[in-house]
Amino acid sequence: MTTDTTVSWTTPSPVEVALTRTFDAPQQLVFEAFTEPEHVARWMLGPEGWTMPVCEIDLRPGGRWHMVWRRTDGSEMAMTGEYLEVTPWSKTVQTESWGPGWASTVNTTRFIADGDRTTVVQTMEFPSQADRDRALGTGMKDGAEVSYERLAAHLAAAG
Repeated sequence: MTTDTTVSWTTPSPVEVALTRTFDAPQQLVFEAFTEPEHVARWMLGPEGWTMPVCEIDLRPGGRWHMVWRRTDGSEMAMTGEYLEVTPWSKTVQTESWGPGWASTVNTTRFIADGDRTTVVQTMEFPSQADRDRALGTGMKDGAEVSYERLAAHLAAAG
């Protein structure tokens, strides 16, 4: 059995973006890879040359998260948010802020089990279509696809 290694990108509504990808790993491990700092900092790095020196996750409703990415040239990008809902192994709902000048989103991530495989569906809801389209104009697609490739390798090693 082989995993479809492509990330499906859709726009389910004028203010949403959804990413879908299936991984050859059980639901609990995939959930942990998205919610435990020791996993996240190994795969959610975007393009080559980035590291994640800060990865803080308080996984509970009302809990905050904070991540900082650093390029080899020393420049940084940070994101923060708050968990609104956490259903172990199957779903998280959280806010996400890219910082000043960017609209905050509400992100719902579903972890759908299918035997030893898990499909991840991550939906980002923006305040407006203009905000969504602006975000899509960044390198977020390339960064997510590279990160998901790293995640697949990380899951294979951890499984």
